[in-house]
Amino acid sequence: MGGQPDNPTYEQVCSGGTGHVEVVRVTFDPQQTSFHDLLEVFFAIHDPTTLNRQGNDIGTQYRSVIFYNSEEQRSEAEKTIAELNASRQWQNPIVTTIEQAAKFFVAEGYHQNYYLNNSSQPYCRFVVAPKVEKFQKKFAEKQKAG
Repeated sequence: MGGQPDNPTYEQVCSGGTGHVEVVRVTFDPQQTSFHDLLEVFFAIHDPTTLNRQGNDIGTQYRSVIFYNSEEQRSEAEKTIAELNASRQWQNPIVTTIEQAAKFFVAEGYHQNYYLNNSSQPYCRFVVAPKVEKFQKKFAEKQKAG
């Protein structure tokens, strides 16, 4: 999301020079799932205290960011970060930025359903799988069956 040029390639985004950030676009029904619940998952499955880094992935394209679509979402994100910082859940302060949603660019086909299609790859086994397992365990009661 964000950055220039429009419709960047994966290689362009990975260069770190385009201003894009790798994100997941989440479409949800607020009658079924609250934005607060989504924030809870977001903060539970990644480290929001490392600047421009997630695990071994380093660069501005890996920064922790919440893109909001309304002032209510922006406010909820700010409130959640303040509460988490006050709780001292992490040793370091949260560096997640809160930015207005920009144009979302869909990744190339080979990145779609990447984990499902490449679960035996080392990156998926050692980086993604533990996050998926953590999510499944921590949020089991919030997951839909099927």
